[in-house]
Amino acid sequence: MAKPAPLLLLALMLGAIFGPGQPRADEARRIISLAPHITEMLFAIGAGDQVIATDDASDYPETASALPRVANYRSLNMEQILALQPDLIVAWGTAQQQLVQPLEQLGVTVFYSAPGTFASLADELTQLGELTGHRQEAAAVVADYRRQLAELEQSYQDASPVTVFYQIASVPLMSANGSTWMGQAVTLCGGINIMADSLAPYPPLNAEQVLAQDPQVILADRQSELQHWRQWPALQAVAQGHLLTIDANRLHRFTPRSPGGIRQLCRQLDKVRAAE
Repeated sequence: MAKPAPLLLLALMLGAIFGPGQPRADEARRIISLAPHITEMLFAIGAGDQVIATDDASDYPETASALPRVANYRSLNMEQILALQPDLIVAWGTAQQQLVQPLEQLGVTVFYSAPGTFASLADELTQLGELTGHRQEAAAVVADYRRQLAELEQSYQDASPVTVFYQIASVPLMSANGSTWMGQAVTLCGGINIMADSLAPYPPLNAEQVLAQDPQVILADRQSELQHWRQWPALQAVAQGHLLTIDANRLHRFTPRSPGGIRQLCRQLDKVRAAE
């Protein structure tokens, strides 16, 4: 007797898993999260107990670290995902769409998370509340998130401008343009991102481009990532001691904790203003 083709085996498994009587997507009780910001959002709205697996990088809250890992930024463990019988998979927008598409084509319900702006994060939290049955908890999280953002916007709407180089990585040297989450945070804090107009969201560049712009502050997630700038003591950020750090977990992940990361970034820019 011939063995069934792999795709047919997947289809048969899915038929057993997602057949009649299984929860609908808006009543999801067995959720797989495929990105750290997604895991954090699900736990924030009270759906943590429904998350049955995550990706390798999900480390917040701490309880998420104990869950099975079924993905990384490059691949998915399809067999393990099917064996866990999820009724909802939450994936990271276009970054994971190609990876998840085979499951979606076979009938798995997928919600794509792609918060590109501060407002769209609030919308996603509301949507996740609907999908998981945590509407009230999500509404409370959204209200607090929006309140914090509004306070920051009001506090810094008239702040004096500070020129900023936001360093994502040192080797190779990489920054963020104005459309990115980090670029939006710099603008909210009254900063002028020297790479804001780059066509690439995360442009690679060389040190000479930064030297030519001579920013007042250079930001990175660790001091060790900033030390190479000290070889140019005439650089404004170096001369004034403004090689400063930010909380990457809060700024680089789109979560309800992000206002805390933005607040820290704003305070770093305040140090530059105070020195003027």
